Amino acid sequence: MVAGGSGCRRDMFDQPREKPLRASEFFKDKTSARPLVPNTVPRGYLQEDEQFFTGKIGTNLVATLPAALNRQLLERGRERFEIYCSVCHGRTGEGHGMIVQRGFPAPPAFDIERLRQAPIGHFFDVITHGYGVMYSYANRVEPEDRWAIAAYIRALQLSRSAKLEDAPAAERAKLQGAAP
Repeated sequence: MVAGGSGCRRDMFDQPREKPLRASEFFKDKTSARPLVPNTVPRGYLQEDEQFFTGKIGTNLVATLPAALNRQLLERGRERFEIYCSVCHGRTGEGHGMIVQRGFPAPPAFDIERLRQAPIGHFFDVITHGYGVMYSYANRVEPEDRWAIAAYIRALQLSRSAKLEDAPAAERAKLQGAAP
């Protein structure tokens, strides 16, 4: 019984602690809250690759995708596009999503010449900072997903002007067989 009773001391219940912003005698400035060490960066937020995290090199928008373009990236981009973008832009990027049908201003279609000529960094920048009535998605969509969406937008643009001759021979045969 003595061994069991000694394990239940009151000091385990009333542990010493400091309440945030309460005065403290321990530090010279008499505060318990400590300021952040200057020039520190939390783990995972270093963002050394300017091109990847800003979509720019200096002040110029990047013209090439700073990630490996593969099926997985495009599928992730389609998934994120359908979640965040299709409500305004529509599932095919024509600019007639459900929000537009409810009276909001229509965004431009992705297949207009100005956007077809825009560097891929433009789409990353617009997702990051917003444009016109579109607000920023920087705190909703991670940089990796912003690039995936930008790549998917490029795929949408290419699909709007694709010709049967653009497809590989094996795929062309399948497409011709499926035509009515």
